[in-house]
Amino acid sequence: MATMSLAAASPLTSTPRGLAVSAPRTSFLGLRALGASAARFPGLAAAPRRGEAAVVRMAKREQELEEIRAMETEKLEEEVVDLKGELFLLRLKRSARQEFKSSEFGRMRKRVARLLTVRREREIEQGINKRQSRKLDRKWKLGIVVRPPPSMREKKEEE
Repeated sequence: MATMSLAAASPLTSTPRGLAVSAPRTSFLGLRALGASAARFPGLAAAPRRGEAAVVRMAKREQELEEIRAMETEKLEEEVVDLKGELFLLRLKRSARQEFKSSEFGRMRKRVARLLTVRREREIEQGINKRQSRKLDRKWKLGIVVRPPPSMREKKEEE
């Protein structure tokens, strides 16, 4: 009676040395081309691709940049000051172990970076080099009037 080893019978284990079995080619997801596998797995063909969500996020970012570019420079600088004040309040909340949304840190920092990038683009259009820009930035920072961020102002108005 001939017995067959498990290694030869199972496609999941390694093959014995005498047998040469070629593995089917797979894509980077480990699935065959959608032609054959879509018939076996009907939900696979309708699944959204990875890049589609990224396209939506990029569209939102482009829309936000259009919004920012439409602002005046003074309004841009005011918003930078307000957002930095909000970031300060978030850091205070975190250190006091109060409830806060941790995602706000990244969102606000990115918004500040976008605002400052648009500001620098405008300086480049005016022909201001990096050294002059840093001098202007230092003057601007010294001229900032400290005021409570918008969230604090709203709380004071309610009371």
